[in-house]
Amino acid sequence: MEEKTKTQLLKEAILSQYRSVRRFAAEMNIPYSTLVTALDRGIDGMAYSTVIAICTKLSLNPVNFRPMQEEDRLSEQITTRQVMSSYHRLNAEGRRKAMEYMDDLSQIRRYSTPEVSL
Repeated sequence: MEEKTKTQLLKEAILSQYRSVRRFAAEMNIPYSTLVTALDRGIDGMAYSTVIAICTKLSLNPVNFRPMQEEDRLSEQITTRQVMSSYHRLNAEGRRKAMEYMDDLSQIRRYSTPEVSL
């Protein structure tokens, strides 16, 4: 089975979510002709910021153009890495305090998410 190109995946996502390239172009405020040309010739020539904006709008992973699951969101991955990096720089006492503080925050409704339970 032939693997689909990023351009094919992008076009399929646009059509499945917006039913037409024209409607999506209008929603994104991208000239229709620019988007059609990119989808016909390949998105490699498209500005990186435009590709990222399109992927964000369509909830696609900008690396592989596959649908992103809630837990796979790039910003969440970056935040998790930042938290873990900071945590690993702490000594044993600091790690204990950090865990206590996170536990305290998770008990406060304002700071906790109801769907997370361990």
